[in-house]
Amino acid sequence: MDDRPARLDSVVRYVAGGLVAASLVFVTFLWIAGGGVGDLGGRADGLTSLGRWTGLLASDLLLVQVLLMARIPPVERAVGQDRLARTHRWVGFTSFTLMLAHLALITWGYAAGRLGAVPGTFWDLTVDYPGMLLALAGTLCLVLVVVTSVRAARSRLRYESWHLLHLYAYLGVGLALPHQLWTGQEFLSSTAATVFWWTLWAAAAGAVLVWRLGAPVFRTLRHDLRVTAVVPEDHDVVSVHVTGRHLDRLRVTAGQFLTWRFLTGPGWTRAHPYSLSAAPDGRSLRITVKGLGDGSALVRSLRPGVRVVIEGPYGRLTERPRTRDKIALIGAGVGVTPLRALAEGLPYAPGDAVLLQRGTHRPLFAREFDTLARERGLRVHWLPGRRRAADSWLGDGAGPADDLTLLLGWIPDIAGRDVYVCGPEAWTGSVRRTLSAARVPDTRVHVENFGW
Repeated sequence: MDDRPARLDSVVRYVAGGLVAASLVFVTFLWIAGGGVGDLGGRADGLTSLGRWTGLLASDLLLVQVLLMARIPPVERAVGQDRLARTHRWVGFTSFTLMLAHLALITWGYAAGRLGAVPGTFWDLTVDYPGMLLALAGTLCLVLVVVTSVRAARSRLRYESWHLLHLYAYLGVGLALPHQLWTGQEFLSSTAATVFWWTLWAAAAGAVLVWRLGAPVFRTLRHDLRVTAVVPEDHDVVSVHVTGRHLDRLRVTAGQFLTWRFLTGPGWTRAHPYSLSAAPDGRSLRITVKGLGDGSALVRSLRPGVRVVIEGPYGRLTERPRTRDKIALIGAGVGVTPLRALAEGLPYAPGDAVLLQRGTHRPLFAREFDTLARERGLRVHWLPGRRRAADSWLGDGAGPADDLTLLLGWIPDIAGRDVYVCGPEAWTGSVRRTLSAARVPDTRVHVENFGW
């Protein structure tokens, strides 16, 4: 098994993490070089100085946050969307907290350290200083994004609404730029500072323009994708078949997902991520969708000939991180869709691939998996029933033994395999804990959650 792609991805992760750390060190150096430490001796100057430092850190992390979700191919391949999304969320909350600290400390410092003067000072700063009104508008946009990103709020929103609101982050970042250039002394205090900030801003803007806008438009026009058929798979699950031009040139592999927009009328601008449920053959693509929300429910009503706009492909649930000849595929419900593509697309010898499929209804792709079992030697275990306990990933028909004992009974050599897992976030967390107990290294567990 060629593990060079996995090792290259490891290098990319370390380099990317090192660059982020270096940028935080550099902006701290700019603050120190500008007299930041020396100003800490006085109350008002100290508050203002800390405000400048938190502002620098917030600005740096805000742009890092944009880069994290800009779909930069080497980073996306090395890290994967699930991990990028988690890091993006953590960086986002951290940058937002630092930004609030920046506003509070700067205002308090300009108020000469007197709390009673803070409201009036805040008003004066907002209306009198260049770019501050734009910065305040940008802050309000970011407040909207952060509030709707809290788990409790997300659970009350449709995916379509959350996705639309989340786009205000770009507006918030853009509105902050004039304020930073006109009133931020550390942004223009030296040639090195000017080059650093303009480079970081250009990198963030360029990445969004190229990979979030340019690449999807190019691929959509190049491949001219159209729906050819919608096939029911279960009572609330359908498969959508798509064809187009030059699909052999679309660099998509089994296990990946794309973001799809179907041009059917109102709502076409709302994108939805769906994994391929069949290995790409250079002539057509297939996705399988469960009716979980407004967008996914409308997929059932698609008609042949509908045009399709795509972003991607994305995802690390592919052969790329694989380092072992033997594999295990573990999926729940509609989470088995990328595993179905992997079972078809990955190379393996008869008996070297095992699929564990859990669900409360009849298994998806049952006949297709039977064919793969006959032709490829895939071993399939259907695990029916609802989850038997909150901390278990198995159904109530699995038997009385604990999860680890049952897993080792089905796959005794699980510790020597690459393991691909897909399903709801809480469920995949339970699977990961069992795999850890089975001594499967984290580097050989490849997870994709279909939550948001």
